[in-house]
Amino acid sequence: MTCLHCGGDLVHASTTYAGNRKGFHLILDDVPAWICNQCGEPLFDEATVDAIQRMLRVVEDGVVGLGHQVAA
Repeated sequence: MTCLHCGGDLVHASTTYAGNRKGFHLILDDVPAWICNQCGEPLFDEATVDAIQRMLRVVEDGVVGLGHQVAA
């Protein structure tokens, strides 16, 4: 596989993912990804992206559950 940004080779490894939702920060360590050995850009498999999106939705739902207004 080649990097979409620089064309370098991708190697399977793990990385840290940081996401923000409605003022909250989600930081995940040791997330499996394909990492470019030239520029360091990560590429996540579809299943990993789905899992991250589910976690972000839980954070967002928790914000709503706490009584905060979520903008559409």
